[in-house]
Amino acid sequence: KLFAFFTAVVLVLGLAGCDDRSVAVGTSGNATKLSSRVSEVSPPEVIQELRQMLEVYQPQVTIATPKPNEVLQDDRVSVQFQVQDLPIFKDADLGLGPHLHVVLDNEPYKAVYDVSQPFVFSDVAPGTHTLRVFASRPWHESFKNEGAYAQTTFHVFTKTQDNQPDAALPLLTYSRPVGTYGAEPVMLDFYLTNAPLHLVAEKSGDEIPDWRIRCTVNGESFVVDRWQPLYLKGFKLGKNWVQIEFLDEQGNSVKNVFNNTVRLINYESKGKDTLSKLVRGELTICLLYTSD
Repeated sequence: KLFAFFTAVVLVLGLAGCDDRSVAVGTSGNATKLSSRVSEVSPPEVIQELRQMLEVYQPQVTIATPKPNEVLQDDRVSVQFQVQDLPIFKDADLGLGPHLHVVLDNEPYKAVYDVSQPFVFSDVAPGTHTLRVFASRPWHESFKNEGAYAQTTFHVFTKTQDNQPDAALPLLTYSRPVGTYGAEPVMLDFYLTNAPLHLVAEKSGDEIPDWRIRCTVNGESFVVDRWQPLYLKGFKLGKNWVQIEFLDEQGNSVKNVFNNTVRLINYESKGKDTLSKLVRGELTICLLYTSD
């Protein structure tokens, strides 16, 4: 499986020696209007193809330290992850690779590309904190299989009432977008825990509550009822804000601690980073076949 991933990376990069075996790819599909400005489009074709290649992985993520409910006597928190069935690394030239999204409380995630050494949070405030982590594809789309997500609550010096999700309620974790983007579409992605499948909720009648996610981009809102990434167009140059909120089937907010999150992002056209080129379809797929 590790070999299969490296092969996939070669396919996406479109190395110079591919000659007539190279096929350029871009973004396909019609736009679906979600608000007066924002539209949903299909993922770029190269991402669709690479995603299929990575379907062989079912990553299993665990948090070895800190332990659940552990009280630490230091504001320097060392976190050790264990990952199975997914290679974790960053390609030095591309700046991309399969990794972990690590969320402390409700801060923007940290990307972790090396699990051989502990990841350290410094100057963590005294009190209770929750750590959430999930496996991510190189373009920052989360794996959503069973076991790809882990969570633990710990305490620095002492316990408080802060940052403690209610285990009896659904929990929404904001993932993307964050930071700066150099091309559209921009992917919106999130993680759900304790939320039933829509099909299960619909068949159960009123026994299992259904859910929705309200998304707001620069003040314009729309509601989605599926757990999958959205590829959005309609961002303005410069600063944009994105908000996601977990709703029940009546459209009311579900008041768990992290279920309403807002992030500020920056959109710039003509970005030179690998992800921007990937989204714009400027990379090629090379039909290279290598034996292991």
